[in-house]
Amino acid sequence: MTSRYFIEFSYDGSNYHGIQRQPNSLTIQEVIEDNFGKFIGCPINLVLAGRTDAGVHAKQMYAHFDTDIEFDRNIFCKRLNSMLPKDICIESINLVSNNDHARFDALSRSYRYIISQVKNPFNLKFSYYLKDDLDLNNMNNCCKLLINHDDFKCFSKSNTDVKTYICNISFAKWQKVNNEYIFNITSDRFLRNMVRSIVGTMIDVGRSKISIEDFEMILLSRDRGKAGFSVPASGLTLINVNYENIFLESWKK
Repeated sequence: MTSRYFIEFSYDGSNYHGIQRQPNSLTIQEVIEDNFGKFIGCPINLVLAGRTDAGVHAKQMYAHFDTDIEFDRNIFCKRLNSMLPKDICIESINLVSNNDHARFDALSRSYRYIISQVKNPFNLKFSYYLKDDLDLNNMNNCCKLLINHDDFKCFSKSNTDVKTYICNISFAKWQKVNNEYIFNITSDRFLRNMVRSIVGTMIDVGRSKISIEDFEMILLSRDRGKAGFSVPASGLTLINVNYENIFLESWKK
């Protein structure tokens, strides 16, 4: 009898060319699938909850797989973690119904971007060093515009194959903690490069290079060429993928 499982995992994306398997580049999916296949004794195919680009990190990501092979779920996380490199960790494995889907059943995803005003070699992989003072109030006014808008083509990577640029952003906010500017954003879906281009454009607002009105005009333009630069991947982390009561049983690391 075939069963479906969701695995929850986290990773430091610094050494990988994104999450999704692709030819001639090392990815998170490839590493997990290959080691998982060794553990279970046959090839496994993961269906990812989403994609993260090269250098982007995840505190919580999910993927599902189907199998009719019996395995010890109590030791699954511990055994697979002993096989995986140190920058990838399996957090839990969860039994779900066979029609539950890691991508399509996710209600929302949340990302965090960190800008550090202090150069710190220990934070280089997880933040963007920018010594400028930024206008937090103006950037948070831009956040209100994001929540009231739904077409984000202007922040999407060019030449993507998506059918729609509509995203429902439910939360977006900047805060400053000590020497760090921290941006949190939640939406039902995200376009490729969307968060990094939003942050880059908001930095232009924070530096007073463009106004809040300019930011709104960029949103309405649907033109990526009018938006700001794309900030480095190192500062971006997927924080949470949210599902609603679909886990029947769970085994944690």
